Amino acid sequence: MNMQDQLMDKSGVSAAGVPTREMLNGRNGMVEERLPFTVRIVRCDEQLSKAVHIRHSAYARHVPTVAAMLENAEMLDRDEGTVILLAESKLDGSPLGTMRIQTNRFRKLALEQTVTLPDWLQGRSLAEATRLGVTEGRIGRVVKMTLFKAYYQYCLAKDIEWMVIAARSPLDRQYEALLFQDVFEQGAFIPMRHAGNIPHRVLAFDVATAQDRWTEANHPLLHYMCGIRHADIDLSETDRAVRQEIARYNNASHAFA
Repeated sequence: MNMQDQLMDKSGVSAAGVPTREMLNGRNGMVEERLPFTVRIVRCDEQLSKAVHIRHSAYARHVPTVAAMLENAEMLDRDEGTVILLAESKLDGSPLGTMRIQTNRFRKLALEQTVTLPDWLQGRSLAEATRLGVTEGRIGRVVKMTLFKAYYQYCLAKDIEWMVIAARSPLDRQYEALLFQDVFEQGAFIPMRHAGNIPHRVLAFDVATAQDRWTEANHPLLHYMCGIRHADIDLSETDRAVRQEIARYNNASHAFA
């Protein structure tokens, strides 16, 4: 099951309660939806501890050899140019998911320890998502997509040109479904030195053209990504510039024919 299918049930409503494009039936502009959890940027040790906990738990289920190295925060977690996203339950504050975003503003991306990016990505502003981990079950699938939306919004706010990821199988198919493209030979997997030499597929995503490409493809997640204002995605704790850009994005009107 790919990422698109994971968020859609047979009634035509997403797992988060989001109406599909067909159900909107021509409604224009953005709608607002509340989620049962928040997604925020980690700003204190307590929040970082929660992120590390959910990260370790997720990796322990799928990649136990890597999980053994993730019981504590990593040096990159506190680096300049890096932010940690944390999804927390509104009910009890428990951690539901996390993602780390590293830009290349101050240093090369983590994946560049293994690969040399091609010329078309050289000199570009990049942001790599790593250490994605979510809780199990249906809510985990919604959290995963919302973390990706926050990643996308963060890149818009920071004027990032390309989102870049290294994904192991079968997670690579989820990013492919979101219209990420191969950086190297199509479908090629490369053992990544900084990830226990586990083969990963390196993929990239053009941020500026995302909405146009999702629209052209009649992508089932277009409305979720671009037509709903999720106030529970709060990236305002970084700096004034990000606050202004996120507000501009959330207030923009997107039409759906």
